[in-house]
Amino acid sequence: KCTTTMKVLPAVLAATGTALAFQLMSYKKSKDAVSIRVNSMKRVLMTDYGVDEKLAHLLAYIGEATAEIQCVLSNYVDHSDSYVGTQNASGDDQLKLDVSCDEACFRALRACGLVRLAASEETPVETDCGGADGTFAVGFDPLDGSSIIGANFSIGSIFGIWPLEVGKEATLIGRTGREQVSSVVSMYGPRTTVCIALPSASAVVEFTLVNDRRAWEVSRKSIKISPKGKIFAPGNLRASNDNVQYEKLLNHWISERYTLRYTGGMVPDVYHIFVKEKGVFSNVSSEKAKAKLRLLYEVAPMGLIVETAGGLTTHESQDISVLDIELKYLDQRLGVCFGSADEVKLFKDFLFLQ
Repeated sequence: KCTTTMKVLPAVLAATGTALAFQLMSYKKSKDAVSIRVNSMKRVLMTDYGVDEKLAHLLAYIGEATAEIQCVLSNYVDHSDSYVGTQNASGDDQLKLDVSCDEACFRALRACGLVRLAASEETPVETDCGGADGTFAVGFDPLDGSSIIGANFSIGSIFGIWPLEVGKEATLIGRTGREQVSSVVSMYGPRTTVCIALPSASAVVEFTLVNDRRAWEVSRKSIKISPKGKIFAPGNLRASNDNVQYEKLLNHWISERYTLRYTGGMVPDVYHIFVKEKGVFSNVSSEKAKAKLRLLYEVAPMGLIVETAGGLTTHESQDISVLDIELKYLDQRLGVCFGSADEVKLFKDFLFLQ
């Protein structure tokens, strides 16, 4: 559902162009279309995976955000890195596309009615989402990989879902990734897919948006990451210039003839591990190349999917799962390694012991 209405049409026209604005207006916004799309995912989650109705409802509305973002992306023709002239609270200049996708996510979360608060990489403050009695809080990155969209690479969105207790203060501060009840990564490429971690069912399931965006269909019932996999995606390579341990690990991967699969976007690089069900992703920092990945919006949600699928995660310099790191502030950043268990253990051998 692209939820844009006549009331916000001028803003859409200014940000994305006339053709996109009119497609957004007409794009399956009827209640029947939304109901069909939402129920196509919700029914499967409840029936086949035993997901609680409220959580299934929220996940289906994250599917709605994904469908709307796909609509925005497929009609976005501005390749000039257009900025809106503002910065988010983290000090980052904001692209028009980032803002459009952020707004799509907040619309879906508010429409769901079960989310009390949310924070995103573009809106890095705890924001009221209207669900006064809502039982969930959400942290998300609305558009991971916006810097590579000009090359028409696959990009994505990331969502983490935390439970809240009615009557208690709603906040994400002090929480860990281990407390998430689910997380989602959306992928926008030749297909539009969502990969959902369901810890209560010990399952990771993939849905694909089909039938001209009318419904979600299960495309993989269960994703399992094998212990070994000679595929590597080494992020923040410039850190190897002054991080000797990382340089040694990179040389090991190359000398052992690992297959390189790297785009510069966290979502497609980690999603490739889900597709092949093996491999390793790293993003290591150094004194001169600081950590970029955010615990709340990217690391914890993605880490839940990896570990639910049987993989391992670790902090770059501490022998601890990323799911056990407490969120101290919303913009908290760190270096990480995700993937096949034996490959993550190898990462630890190089980064921690040498």
